Amino acid sequence: MVKLNRIYTRTGDKGTTALADGQRRSKADLRVETYGTVDETNACIGMARLHTQGALDGMLGAIQNDLFDLGADLATPPTPEPLPYEPLRIVASQVERLERDIDALNAAIPPLKSFVLPGGSPAAAALHLARTVCRRAERLAVSLAAREDETVSPEALRYLNRLSDFLFVASRAANGDGADDVLWVPGANR
Repeated sequence: MVKLNRIYTRTGDKGTTALADGQRRSKADLRVETYGTVDETNACIGMARLHTQGALDGMLGAIQNDLFDLGADLATPPTPEPLPYEPLRIVASQVERLERDIDALNAAIPPLKSFVLPGGSPAAAALHLARTVCRRAERLAVSLAAREDETVSPEALRYLNRLSDFLFVASRAANGDGADDVLWVPGANR
């Protein structure tokens, strides 16, 4: 379990931070940037939850917890030596739950006839922002996974990809199941 009784440690004053296994990395390291962007996604979801309730709010709460799991996964790169603890990893059932939630929300939403502009209700606008930050986290995770000296679990990549899909569908659900979506009109301002 996590126990924090001191918030500042001064260990990062020279621009480094510790991964979960204790190794020090630059705060500009791609792995640190990746899990930092996952944390940013979580904060955006927290802002969206100021405007949600019911089943959607419950789904978002579960996702916020998952994002801490994902951050722990990304902060614990695989090592050749076994760790003295079992590292927390994203698992297939978390991705599958996202898929079920997407399907449940999407069942009441009519198909799109145009792209959706971020906006509509406050909840939908905040969920669109969370979606774009999530896509950035996914791009960073893919870049990290492409490095020869780094590893990212396939389930972590799947989770980020599915989460951005969920956030898009959730934004439409928050816009009256799509009734209040703001649609793109190509060339409207020419």
